[in-house]
Amino acid sequence: MQPFELPEFYMPYPARINPHLERAREHSKAWAYEMDMIDVPQNGTKIWDEHDFDSHDYALLCAYTHPDCTGADLDLVTDWYVWVFYFDDHFLELFKRTRDLPAAHAYLERLALFMPVDGEITEEPGNPVERGLADLWGRTVPAHSLDFRQRFVVSTKNLLDESLWELANISEGRVSNPIEYVEMRRKVGGAPWSANLIEHAVGAEVPASIAGSRALTVLRDTFADAVHLRNDIFSYEREVLDEGELSNGILVFEKFLGLSTQEAADAVNELLTSRLHQFEHTALTEVPPLLATHGEDPFGVAAYVKGLQDWQSGGHEWHLRSSRYMNSAARPLDGPAGLGTSAARIVRSLTGTAPQRARAFSHTPYERVGSVELPEMYIPFDLTLSPHLDAARQNLVTWCQSMGLLSEGIWTEQTLLDADLPLCGAGIHPSATPEGLDLTSKWLAWGTYGDDLYPKVYGLTGDAAGAHVSNERLKALMPVELTVPSVLPATALERSLADLWVRTAGPMVIEARGQFRTAIDKMLDSWLWELDNQRLNRIPDPVDYVEMRRSTFGSDLTMSLSRIAHLGVLPEWVYRTRPVQSLENSAMDSACLINDMFSYRKEIEFEGEVHNAVLVVRNFLSCSQERAFEVVRDLQAARTRQFEHVVDKELPAVLGELTGDAHSAMLEYVQELRDWLAGILNWHQGVRRYKDETLEQPVRVGALTGLGTSAARYLVS
Repeated sequence: MQPFELPEFYMPYPARINPHLERAREHSKAWAYEMDMIDVPQNGTKIWDEHDFDSHDYALLCAYTHPDCTGADLDLVTDWYVWVFYFDDHFLELFKRTRDLPAAHAYLERLALFMPVDGEITEEPGNPVERGLADLWGRTVPAHSLDFRQRFVVSTKNLLDESLWELANISEGRVSNPIEYVEMRRKVGGAPWSANLIEHAVGAEVPASIAGSRALTVLRDTFADAVHLRNDIFSYEREVLDEGELSNGILVFEKFLGLSTQEAADAVNELLTSRLHQFEHTALTEVPPLLATHGEDPFGVAAYVKGLQDWQSGGHEWHLRSSRYMNSAARPLDGPAGLGTSAARIVRSLTGTAPQRARAFSHTPYERVGSVELPEMYIPFDLTLSPHLDAARQNLVTWCQSMGLLSEGIWTEQTLLDADLPLCGAGIHPSATPEGLDLTSKWLAWGTYGDDLYPKVYGLTGDAAGAHVSNERLKALMPVELTVPSVLPATALERSLADLWVRTAGPMVIEARGQFRTAIDKMLDSWLWELDNQRLNRIPDPVDYVEMRRSTFGSDLTMSLSRIAHLGVLPEWVYRTRPVQSLENSAMDSACLINDMFSYRKEIEFEGEVHNAVLVVRNFLSCSQERAFEVVRDLQAARTRQFEHVVDKELPAVLGELTGDAHSAMLEYVQELRDWLAGILNWHQGVRRYKDETLEQPVRVGALTGLGTSAARYLVS
């Protein structure tokens, strides 16, 4: 018996099939034989026989996922998928089943030799995976730009290298938490790699100027998440019950949320639907203005977006047909034949998921919350406070007054004192000099002031254009070359940023200055994302929320301040390693979830916000407020434990490549992240900003009081 019934999937795009299917079947089998993938034992184990190859039918997958490409391109793309599935099974038999981690490392390191960004392959392949990769690389990359090749190398390396993450979890019997799982599944699951092949198949590269933008990143990520979550549902029986795999979304939901297998499968399908809704929202609302801003050809990007949609529907159809998956009780998407049936299927798909889509837009702002009993939060790190705290408090008041932050109707001096931002700075940077603590406190004040100002001034009035202009002016005040800014600061937010930029960026080398500027830009852009959701009264998709929350909270900014102390000591490649990125992201998420629990009443009842993890969980799981708090608490603890796990199990590999001052600096950075988390929890526990007595005080400016008057107070001032 199947472990669960397949859910009703959201799939509004009709599946079509490439007319060159039979040609691709014939070609791919001949190619697989030529590469020794069929009937050739590896270390004494036969990976595939001809029956395996035929029943998996990778040509059918590619014919469905690339319905419009030429016969030659379909042959090439099919060969790539034969290779990647063979790699997956080859790695399973040789390393996952044997738990041979050192041999797996050596195996993966060699594969990089067959993917040169430029130049010829000089290494001789020694197994079918290496032989296939060498052949495919030479047939694919010469037709593409350097930017595409670099992106394709990264996505292919992620697909290969992150198999070690799965193997390590199997060896430890460790099931990841949901946030970690989605983040890592993108890399190991290979869908970003598939997105690169879509560019090849549709003959339209994503322009380099926008490839790293939020909109294109979200399109790739939502595409990847939907592909992988769908695969998790169909492959649960084979992966979890037969292979002992722990990297499966249903299993993650079972363990984390305490659900039955059927309930977990339904929840994964809900997340899959949410990610597809996010894909559509981004394609319709974020991509067009991005193309207009950069002056890029919309037709090439439209072909790419259509290619991503074709892959979704075609991949679903293949999962319903391939012997590789649990699908005996499923009905193919093409269903009954005949004119008009695809439209009927689309209507059924849209109707079935309409309640979930509607929930995201149906929240009642300023919902009555009342006093909330906060759960205990897991931060097992000792708190140390800077001895310069009292001085920093006084200095911050003086600076805020001089910048005009207390005279524009957003903050009063009491607002600033209630926020007590130097307390946060003293905890997250306990070893800072007096000048360093002042600088941290000022940055915290600037970010918090901006975060308070944007929804009041631009959100309540719906002034999206004004917010965009404000962002461009703020960015112009941060010249990376430290030239004279092209604008003169005219508001408190601008004056304070101009002052802080010179103080902070001046001593940096230009590369670090550029990275610091990027961190601030990300926070500014995240404020526009919040305003857009506020305008639509749209509760964000859970994954998009977690990933954007790191920017809206200013995590990148405050972590960048920590990195300043290690400039020139820690090499930049360290920050790009998976363990360090995992370390930083888990710390960011833990801190953001802490903030969301403490600020829940303030944001939901008094500010009409839709950006809060408790609300996002309430909406996604359609559960009570109490249950949502439990889930957010468990997520916060899980991310903190992941931080500890990375330090204990994954970071030693990075430390092993560092010596001398760099090794010491990495250890110091880890301690700074511990201080960062302890300081943030302590600040939330001690500050008056989120206390009931502070929230319930009436706000009066002249005769203006009550709900909705904050924007009017700003304008009057």
